[in-house]
Amino acid sequence: QVHLEESGGGSVQAGGSLRLSCAASGDLITSSCLGWFRQAPGKEREGVAVIEGGYTTMYADSVKGRFKISISQNNAKNILDLQMDNLEPGDTAMYYCVAKRRILCRADNWRVMYATDYWGEGTQVTISS
Repeated sequence: QVHLEESGGGSVQAGGSLRLSCAASGDLITSSCLGWFRQAPGKEREGVAVIEGGYTTMYADSVKGRFKISISQNNAKNILDLQMDNLEPGDTAMYYCVAKRRILCRADNWRVMYATDYWGEGTQVTISS
């Protein structure tokens, strides 16, 4: 079992920045890949970025160069951060923290949602033009 709790969403104007955080606890050995997905109204949930093993990162093309994923430790929890800069109205969505199994976190499959994934409840990001 993995528990994920997001924070840090909000509303900013285009060009601004936001930082999302996710406190992760539980079996992070089996589910060692942590990341972020997002879902805009009327659209499917899509992968944004993941970090596996604490250092291997992968990003969606739409956010490369603007978003940075990182991980640190705070007591018994892993803190997953997503620094989002130069935000665009197209980034408006509910952002979800996810924990995935390592084997399901490769370049060819990290964007796929699996039944073994764990999810947070989400945090809203709204970008105005």
